[in-house]
Amino acid sequence: MGNRLSKIYTRTGDDGSTGLADGNRIAKNAQRVEAMGMADELNCHLGLLIEQLNNEDDLAGILRRVQHHLFDLGGEFAIPGSRVINDEHIDWLESSLDQYNEALPPLKNFILPGGSPAAAQCHLARAVCRRTERVVVALGHEDSINTASRHYLNRLSDLLFVIARVLARRNGGEEILWEQH
Repeated sequence: MGNRLSKIYTRTGDDGSTGLADGNRIAKNAQRVEAMGMADELNCHLGLLIEQLNNEDDLAGILRRVQHHLFDLGGEFAIPGSRVINDEHIDWLESSLDQYNEALPPLKNFILPGGSPAAAQCHLARAVCRRTERVVVALGHEDSINTASRHYLNRLSDLLFVIARVLARRNGGEEILWEQH
């Protein structure tokens, strides 16, 4: 593969438009561009979380794989009509979710984001994932999307919730339970 980004600035977006991977240009504030940006933002939050974990940590490996999926997801949005995320991706998320949730006690109350810096970062990624999902749902109302991508984001937010719970309990830590005031 040759150099894909040999020149960083092109000035082609100065008019408020951006190019999609299929060659079409659309407004930078289009719902499709918002979906691409949200997938990128979520990926960045996961990168911050991974940097707080030990590289040998199984969770770091899972989250790194998710980062690759999110890059693929952004590519889907950049090429209208493309399908990269599929049921195998969703099945993998569900399997990972089940594996980590099995060891956790059932929740009897809501929990607050926190418990450790890594758990708080994971909760932030979960919230950004939910926002990404909302943007993708909105995109689906105005244009055709791969519904598996929407399902993937829904499962991913569940997985991030479970991972946040795991991280909060590590090294003798505790989850912070919500108290109604």
